[in-house]
Amino acid sequence: MTDFKDVEWLARTADVQVRVNTLAPHASTPWHYHSEVKDDVFGLEDGLEVGLRDPEEVLVLRPGARVQILPGRVHRVANTSARPVRYLLVQATGRYDFNAVS
Repeated sequence: MTDFKDVEWLARTADVQVRVNTLAPHASTPWHYHSEVKDDVFGLEDGLEVGLRDPEEVLVLRPGARVQILPGRVHRVANTSARPVRYLLVQATGRYDFNAVS
């Protein structure tokens, strides 16, 4: 289960969703994928990792770094630090879904 300390919506339309998520210390989103949505994750603070599957990758996102996650790719965002960490999430939307996987 995701332990967001805060979610700040910056834009939410039929075409795009933009928000700043704050993950609690050592928290992460569940492993998941989107059928049509593309995620762009931007690091805002140190302590952020993006895990990807098929192929397996772990990317450390420093402030200003970005990773683009295409539809269908299983991923999660994790806070590896002992303090809350913020990241910017831009989602180009098609039909939004959140498909959890183990």
